[in-house]
Amino acid sequence: MLLWLVIAYIAVSVAIGLYAATRVHNARDYIVAGRNLPFVFVLAMVFATWFGAETVLGISATFIDEGFRGLISDPLGASICLVLFGLVFARPLYRMNLLTLGDFFRVRYNRGTEVALSLAIIVSYLGWVGAQMAALGLVFNVLSDGLVTINQGVFIGAGVVLVYTLFGGMWSVAMTTFVQMIVIILGLLYVTWLAGDMAGGFDTVITKAAAEGKFEFLPTLDALDMLAWIAALLTMALGSIPQQDVFQRVNSSKNETIAVWGTTIGGISYFFFAAVPLFLAYSATLIDPAMVERFMAEDSQLILPSLIVGYMPFAAQVVFFGALISVIMSTASGTLLAPSVTFSENIVRGFWPAMSDRQLLLVTRLAVCAFCVMVALYAVSTTATIHHMVESAYRVTLAGAFVPLAFGLFWKRANNLGATLAIVLGIGTWLVLELFVPEGDVEPQLYGLVVSAFGMIVGGYVGRPSHHRPHAGHHHAAAATHHTAR
Repeated sequence: MLLWLVIAYIAVSVAIGLYAATRVHNARDYIVAGRNLPFVFVLAMVFATWFGAETVLGISATFIDEGFRGLISDPLGASICLVLFGLVFARPLYRMNLLTLGDFFRVRYNRGTEVALSLAIIVSYLGWVGAQMAALGLVFNVLSDGLVTINQGVFIGAGVVLVYTLFGGMWSVAMTTFVQMIVIILGLLYVTWLAGDMAGGFDTVITKAAAEGKFEFLPTLDALDMLAWIAALLTMALGSIPQQDVFQRVNSSKNETIAVWGTTIGGISYFFFAAVPLFLAYSATLIDPAMVERFMAEDSQLILPSLIVGYMPFAAQVVFFGALISVIMSTASGTLLAPSVTFSENIVRGFWPAMSDRQLLLVTRLAVCAFCVMVALYAVSTTATIHHMVESAYRVTLAGAFVPLAFGLFWKRANNLGATLAIVLGIGTWLVLELFVPEGDVEPQLYGLVVSAFGMIVGGYVGRPSHHRPHAGHHHAAAATHHTAR
């Protein structure tokens, strides 16, 4: 019965997504919803950027094991990213009227920089979207009481997300996310209230967590520990700024004010509401410590779903799994669309300058299909946890893409040579250290960031000034004439 009710909810979500597809008339509608989304839609989408499988299943399990110290990247780093993007990056990028973040790198630098960083951004999504697909597989496995394997669940979930993302694009992401955020907030608050009562009250849970040191978040004085702490924070806080999914949510806003404040308030809201699944998971240590101990040894991501199935009334199970499916689907749809759009606009279109708007829309939809299959296969083949997949996703963009974006927006000496050095030295340093230095000895992406900044500064003073400067009103809509500057 529970499984069928969840299937019915999924069917409603798909119906909403397909209805949203009726608003798609061109590539601009598909990619940025015609830049016509109101504040509440943008707020909901920004909130959903990371409130997915990682928050409900990944970091909640990590909190039981490591406390706040294990969550520096998410939710702290993720929230800082969204607030920084809203207050610092949203306004100048929105004014440029671009279609993708990759377009910025071409307008500000050159075609080579656009291709290199677009590829880096696309690769970074493999782990992120894969984490959502893995979570869908886990949920279907739990709901079917093992009848559906996790791998089968991955492909079922991928198919569902694909259907409404394929047809409706950003309009589907916006409409389904708005409805799903209502379900998430109300559902998780209700289930958490029940769990708090079962655990002996909110004070009891919080007191126990504090006594066990779970609220300590600062690193120890050990040099390696401090470096790891800083790397975890910056990887998410800065490495996820040059990402298409964050950019496309901001860029879909109806106006500049909504772009700034929808993103900023969405980031703040995410930070505080992320505490709800943490409390919910930790209450399990009081309700059934033996169950928690068993799953900590097997798969800690199963603690929360098992708590709900084993101890909650049927209505609460329906609410929780409806909310869980909502958070995963809303995150997965946006993050599936982002790399697909980047591929069609910034890779394919450069080799097909005469591509019409209709052809761009078709290529983007084909890319959505291809990427969906790719991440589903990745999700069933990897042994990494959801939390680890997400943490790994932003290393390449921190090392190679953040410096060209930030310096390109705010440093007038940023030029093509600087961008090239930043990319080659940043990503090169990261790769060498990642491949040849034992894990834990260094933080490769952090060294990559430092070397990338060094390369940009050297190039800025040695090379010629760039002739391309970002400015307000740069029109780069998906129209037949929008690539005449290539």
